[in-house]
Amino acid sequence: MFGIRCSVVNFSSVSPSLCPRLSSSSSCRRIVSMSALETRNPTVPLKSMVVKPPSHPTYDLKGMIKLALSEDAGDRGDVTCMATVPVDMEVEAHFLAKDDGVIAGIALADMIFDEVDPSLKVEWYQMDGDYIRKGMQFGKVYGRAHNIVVAERVVLNFMQRMSGIATLTKAMADAAHPACILETRKTAPGLRLVDKWAVLIGGGQNHRMGLFDMVMIKDNHISVAGGVSNAIKSVDQFLEQRNLLMGVEVETRTLEEVKEVLHYTSQTKTSLTRIMLDNMVVPLPNGDVDVSMLKEAVELINGSFETEASGNVTLGTVHKIGQTGVTYISSGALTHSVKALDISLKIDTELALQVGRRTKRA
Repeated sequence: MFGIRCSVVNFSSVSPSLCPRLSSSSSCRRIVSMSALETRNPTVPLKSMVVKPPSHPTYDLKGMIKLALSEDAGDRGDVTCMATVPVDMEVEAHFLAKDDGVIAGIALADMIFDEVDPSLKVEWYQMDGDYIRKGMQFGKVYGRAHNIVVAERVVLNFMQRMSGIATLTKAMADAAHPACILETRKTAPGLRLVDKWAVLIGGGQNHRMGLFDMVMIKDNHISVAGGVSNAIKSVDQFLEQRNLLMGVEVETRTLEEVKEVLHYTSQTKTSLTRIMLDNMVVPLPNGDVDVSMLKEAVELINGSFETEASGNVTLGTVHKIGQTGVTYISSGALTHSVKALDISLKIDTELALQVGRRTKRA
């Protein structure tokens, strides 16, 4: 079970500039932040914790590790290891990079090794967020061979996925500057905290963690509420009645909707903090994009609220989008279409490198 920590900011979904229009009386409302790190028996070594995972009130990171190990072991355990590896044999295995990219998941790997066998000794030559190159040995683990092999695939599965996310995030974040890059809720089921952790390691920022930590008024909410203004009004009343303070974002799809939001908020005290400008990036036949509509929307808002561009965001378009003045750019592709970074863990590194050179992978 996780302990609960209350603080004034939930950093997983709220940026330092999230509330530019809140009145002074808003400080009386409740902001509850609960950290997934505060377990009764912490298992994350501080030496490898370069970037902390985002906060979540119910996510059981240690339980997720146990589930992954159990999924692999089933009801018999590693029958191949039991048949081929002497129980008391100790070896040293090395992590090898087979791709260039940003490494992520080192702190999580430490947790997995500790869960399998606390006596395993793990040493890293790189840290989460560092850039590694194909052929590089970036860490090693020493101890009982059986337990290293049992942990191997689970460790690599997480590290490869996280490193793929971190690598793309780094590229997108660099290209998006001065805008900040965000992921979305389009994560692998059950791996949301891990996917969003990888985004942080890659230099991005987290969007809302889930349905609970930010109000996000999307197209379906607007349709049911009978319009943008009605939807925002309902949210304002809901938060006021419950004495809650959290980020509020509304999705707009046209310049008319943007103008409607600005008109409503100019007449009424509101909890709105961010306006999403959805699909205002228009693809062109030549592969380029037209961002004139997005830029006009940003100019209309004129800093009154944070802005977020969404839709048609790729590594090829994100730089042009970032030059429009938007605060954030969100991309589901960071997590829903991730290409894993190829990493291996080898006991016989010489033979592994020979094979890697033969196949052009090292």
